[in-house]
Amino acid sequence: MKGLKQATLLLLSLVLIIAISACSFGEGHKDAIRVSEVTRSIFYAPLYAAISQGFFEEEGIYLDLTTTWGGDNTMTSLLSDGADVALVGAETSIYVYAQQATDPAINFAQLTQSDGTFLVSREKLASFDWDELKGSTFLGQRTGGMPQMVGEHVLKLNGIDPHQDLNLIQNIDFGNIPSAFASGTGDFVQLFEPQATLFENEGIGHIVASFGTESGNVPYTVFMAKQSYIKKEQEKLEAFTRALYKGQKWVDEQPVDVVAEAIVEFFEDTDVELVAQVVDRYRTQGSYATSPLLQSDAWDNLQLIMDEAGELPQQVEYSELVNTSIAESATN
Repeated sequence: MKGLKQATLLLLSLVLIIAISACSFGEGHKDAIRVSEVTRSIFYAPLYAAISQGFFEEEGIYLDLTTTWGGDNTMTSLLSDGADVALVGAETSIYVYAQQATDPAINFAQLTQSDGTFLVSREKLASFDWDELKGSTFLGQRTGGMPQMVGEHVLKLNGIDPHQDLNLIQNIDFGNIPSAFASGTGDFVQLFEPQATLFENEGIGHIVASFGTESGNVPYTVFMAKQSYIKKEQEKLEAFTRALYKGQKWVDEQPVDVVAEAIVEFFEDTDVELVAQVVDRYRTQGSYATSPLLQSDAWDNLQLIMDEAGELPQQVEYSELVNTSIAESATN
């Protein structure tokens, strides 16, 4: 039975990837804002709610949304003018800036304000203490990625040296991490949703902690555009951000089942009850930003986490890569 559950979950993941990669929600309008999202995730519920509830249309914005699968692909799309706006981790703007970009990527609206991964235990624990990880085999995320940086940061906050106190596995591709754990690798694993909840529902694993809650506010997923595009299309981006803000407030205020029904169309073959479970978990822990304004303390926390992981190419001032005027205009 367990093997059947594993096969079902893996097949579901494959179906989702195939279906979503082929999707675009653009109107083909000549004035559309072309948005490249780094992945398709329930983590981005306020964006999909803004689309489904017609908030972009209310603001006169035509949206052409495509999924580019991965930070490198997303930033290549933005920097090569294949997209006007990228939905991706704020750390990527720092990497681009550090390469002396003449037209840097500027963060103008925040979508999520915490890490979106969870610590999943193979065994059901009556209570959990981070010391349980000492001496265990921990299946982490790939080196250099934001989930890995946050994961190691949280371990250190809880008195655990990730490279000394446990057996850390980081050589498995992102897409294969869930199947590796389901097949018996690791005592603990760091997983995104909906895989974490799927595993818990099926009895394959048990969520024992949230990396997002432990790491504090971080501009984990933001909308960014090239500096030249912002100068040219500031009013259009303000309208875009007003629509997003409506979506953020709507997700924060509506019953979970209503939110799930509104966004399930973006997740073909995903059960609406599962979507509701994930929305509830993310909303309860405050992962969804309720305002598009990226705060300076969150920016500082991002650079602290990157620096601690040895991945910060240089310190960058908040005012250098964060445009606050668009979000401030949209929320006033």
